[in-house]
Amino acid sequence: MKPFHLESRMKTMGGVFYPTGYMILMFPGEQEARDAAKLLGDNGFDEDEVVLITPADFRREIMGATGDDEVLPSAGTEGDTVRRFSELSRQGHHALMIHAPHAEQSDRVMAALKDSPISYGQKYRHLVIEDVEV
Repeated sequence: MKPFHLESRMKTMGGVFYPTGYMILMFPGEQEARDAAKLLGDNGFDEDEVVLITPADFRREIMGATGDDEVLPSAGTEGDTVRRFSELSRQGHHALMIHAPHAEQSDRVMAALKDSPISYGQKYRHLVIEDVEV
């Protein structure tokens, strides 16, 4: 599992967090996220495909240095999604960002984590954010 580093390709032209081809799954705490990452590894996911996002990462890299809800308005739902991430991160939730560009990979992730305490999840497809059923 790698630490999170925001790259420009993970944002829309308007600057909103939108990591196409990734799932973002939030967990109530760091240990639950680490346990989920181990399950993914045990189920054949490469360590480089899984990234840990801490509450501090959300505040610093995704919400901005102030950690507030100053998300740029958008015609889509990405602003609301980032606000939800921000709300949960303020409560101490950690996330895994998992490279799963195809439906088959997303299904494998969800099968591996079926008993994990996922508090919120999103799959970012090209121009579509898809809710993850938990």
